[in-house]
Amino acid sequence: MGSKHSFIVFTGVIACFIACVGDFLVTIILGSHYPGYSQLFNTMSSLGASTSPVSYLTNLWWLILGLLMITFAIGFWQAFPKGTKYVSLVTWLIILYGLGEGFGSGLFKSDQTGVFINPSFIHDFLGGVGILAIIILPMIVPKIIPCFSGLDFKRFSLFVLLSGIMMWTLFFFRYVNHGDNFIAVYKGLWQRLFVLDYYLYLSVIAIMILNKRTHTD
Repeated sequence: MGSKHSFIVFTGVIACFIACVGDFLVTIILGSHYPGYSQLFNTMSSLGASTSPVSYLTNLWWLILGLLMITFAIGFWQAFPKGTKYVSLVTWLIILYGLGEGFGSGLFKSDQTGVFINPSFIHDFLGGVGILAIIILPMIVPKIIPCFSGLDFKRFSLFVLLSGIMMWTLFFFRYVNHGDNFIAVYKGLWQRLFVLDYYLYLSVIAIMILNKRTHTD
């Protein structure tokens, strides 16, 4: 692998680690500066709403998050110079996540305005596209041979897929029940467990790519 390709792959891997760790650290730090905000009860989106005292910084971070994820996607692509259609698909899924959860969340605040097509609707729609992309990821990555085709990684991917779907279902329950139901109340917890699930998955992918690069240089 050429030095230029190695640099792009390495940069992508570092971008992935910064994005995954940074998203948790930033939301925890900014949440601590939002009076009454709870990591367990409140969604991440509420940090970026216009009523939030940390709205500007939160939305700025989401734009950075989107850029980092796209950088990781490019690094992933470069790690497989003769990649299959599955490499291309995974690359685009990561890009969609960066565009939806990153740029979509950063550019459109989660504000309710009383009309159907409002910033909150666009925020939720683009975020939903990003979430769908990341949910599909564990179904595709194990098809990339030989890097991710091992039995242990396939089992790990299945666990991430099933646990991710479960966490997102619990998080989605807030739209069904807005009262004091236990599931609906802990929407912040379910969202963060979902994000943790997939960020761990992305980090493992990044580590495996880094090992692949080390062994082929």
